[in-house]
Amino acid sequence: MTNLASIIDGHPDDAPALVSRGHVTTYAELRRQVGELRGGLTRLGVAPGDRVAIASSNNWLFAVSYLAAVGTGAVAMPVNPSSPPAELQSQLAAVEAKVLIAGPGARAAAAGLDRGALALEHVLVPEGVDVEGSSQLNDCFGGESAPVVDRADDDLAVLLFTAGTSGAPKAAMLTHGNLRSNIDQVQSHPGRHVAASDVALGVLPLFHVFGLNVVLGLMLSAGASVVLVERFDPASALDTIRERKVTLVSGAPPMYAAWAAVDGADPDSFASVRLATSGAAPLSDEVSRAFTQRFGVPIRQGYGLTEAAPVVTSALPEGPQKPTSIGVPLPGVEVRLVDEEGEDTFAGDPGEIWVRGPNVFTGYWRNDEATQVALTPDGWLRTGDIAVVDDDGWLYIVDRAKDLIIVSGFNVYPAEVEDALLEHPGVAAVAVVGVAHPHSGEAVKAFVVPEAGRLVDEDELIDFCATRLARYKCPTKIMFVESLPQGVAGKVLRRALR
Repeated sequence: MTNLASIIDGHPDDAPALVSRGHVTTYAELRRQVGELRGGLTRLGVAPGDRVAIASSNNWLFAVSYLAAVGTGAVAMPVNPSSPPAELQSQLAAVEAKVLIAGPGARAAAAGLDRGALALEHVLVPEGVDVEGSSQLNDCFGGESAPVVDRADDDLAVLLFTAGTSGAPKAAMLTHGNLRSNIDQVQSHPGRHVAASDVALGVLPLFHVFGLNVVLGLMLSAGASVVLVERFDPASALDTIRERKVTLVSGAPPMYAAWAAVDGADPDSFASVRLATSGAAPLSDEVSRAFTQRFGVPIRQGYGLTEAAPVVTSALPEGPQKPTSIGVPLPGVEVRLVDEEGEDTFAGDPGEIWVRGPNVFTGYWRNDEATQVALTPDGWLRTGDIAVVDDDGWLYIVDRAKDLIIVSGFNVYPAEVEDALLEHPGVAAVAVVGVAHPHSGEAVKAFVVPEAGRLVDEDELIDFCATRLARYKCPTKIMFVESLPQGVAGKVLRRALR
């Protein structure tokens, strides 16, 4: 029985673990701080199984809060700190969170919560953040440390809201074993081993599983260090990579596109980087070539999803490359391509990616119906993504079986956006699709049928949506139409709208 929080144990005391806002935290300091906060949370009544929400950008506060919450045996629930109050309220209510730790970026969302409608007992904020009814997170430090609570592999460690393989957003349940297994699987992949001497750029949001487990979890497990970056700016990120001698960069395609387009960028900016990987969305050959030509570093593409904790496949960093491929399965991860009849496909024929392994999640929080759709009785995860495999076993994504929209690597499900827009009294019907975007990969576009006799404005609807959803989920364009195309069964034909 091993708690995920134990990944920081056993590393040299003076080795750097985190760099946040220019301050270096060693592993000895990190262990002490996490232990103190673990004690503070325990004294507040946090017990194994309780849900602790963390709304913070990429900084020391998030890392320490995450490790402390998991170490008490509680279930950590990282959430987007820029979520509007309505979205945060919905997520906290869905999992009956007991504690919310809110960083400065989440001040507005935390202040706008209807505490009376939630199970929240404590809202903890750092010094300088003023939220009515909150308590000082600093008061949880300085006291006696609490021991790490033993957890079994199948004990729940993290809840992450995701669009899932179908339907509206729901909380994916990841266990201690799921997260630790994927760390071990990545470390076992040929050419992917992370050493204690590595320095990773931690710019991927930590409320997203890619940043949470592939960057933070993997690096801390290896005794490496993570340079935490709260907001991505391509030019300043290049400065950070150069100044901190970053060796590992994990990003989403829009990041690499932005770097390739920076005016006057030093071509040696990535001189210290030994491995650059891309995930969360398909990487175009055009972006890959432009980045490599400019900085001399190839991008290795991979594939994963929240429900797999998250990495499923990765291109081998060494040996011949296939730039448009998502690579081969990690050691310990089984992958099948399955046709509509449930049979395995042949090489070159498209099929839905099915995944099985100790990294595959246990289901969606209190949603048996969605869990049964996602998981087969014998443990295969139906991803909804369509791929082909070549004779060498390399996989290539060719389509998505679901209507998921991927904006800058973040999943957006049309139904969630449609539900938000339908709350506006001037909207009679709406359909949402993803459209190509030069910077974010895809953008959200809505087709709206106004209520008869009502005059609604595009900016008004976009602003209305922003009060209910995170900004990246909101439409960037709204088209007003008289009707929506429908099939014979009355279902909206999104493909026609695209």
